[in-house]
Amino acid sequence: MPLTNDQEIADLLANTRTIALVGASDRPDRPSYGVMKFLQDQGYRVFPVNPQITGEHVHGEYVWRELSQIGEPIDLVDIFRRPEAVGDAVDEAIAAGAKAVWMQIGVVNQDAAARAEAAGLKVVMDRCPKIEIPRLRVPPIG
Repeated sequence: MPLTNDQEIADLLANTRTIALVGASDRPDRPSYGVMKFLQDQGYRVFPVNPQITGEHVHGEYVWRELSQIGEPIDLVDIFRRPEAVGDAVDEAIAAGAKAVWMQIGVVNQDAAARAEAAGLKVVMDRCPKIEIPRLRVPPIG
């Protein structure tokens, strides 16, 4: 079952250091752009992932084509994709050895969540860390 308990979600966020943001955008009007900046301001290392803007930079970070290219441990994969496109991102997260996947508000994919959980990953669905961090009073990293 995806995490729904406030304490479990707060613990996940407090123990996360690196986040891969799938669906990162270089457009300031996109939610992923603001969420990435917020997460960086909280002290997280955020790796943007978006095949359409690979090689560019968002908030000072190189944009990767896919999770497997990052080459550093990933604690959490934050997914800004349509529910039907989440499965691929979850499969990449499993293959990359991520510890958790986080599906943004409005993103629910039970099959992908079940695959992630079966592989030992924690799962959060239909929530946003930019909302949950202040709501749960998760202190900044570092």
